Amino acid sequence: MSRTTTLAAGLLAAIVFSVALSGCIVVPARQPYYVGEPVTVAPPPPREEVVGVAPAVGYVWIGGYWGWYGGRHQWVAGHWEAPRPGYRWVPHAWVAEGGRWRLHEGHWAR
Repeated sequence: MSRTTTLAAGLLAAIVFSVALSGCIVVPARQPYYVGEPVTVAPPPPREEVVGVAPAVGYVWIGGYWGWYGGRHQWVAGHWEAPRPGYRWVPHAWVAEGGRWRLHEGHWAR
């Protein structure tokens, strides 16, 4: 095979690969909660959730909470998560601060 043929084949392979990847779109995950300033609207009371059977032994139920989207509270449903050894789940909590409300995000703590 000549050097020109090898270069042409490599260039063609690069173009085909680029075209194939151009169809891939990466969309950032939507955040289930707001990040920002406190809001003036108190969250509604928590909803009752039906907690089904854990998908595996030891899984931890992460309870639902009221998130803040588009200027209003919206319920974010609870879900099961795999345990993290040495950690415990601290639930999401809305805390009153000077007549406003701030969401303290749920997280795994040691």
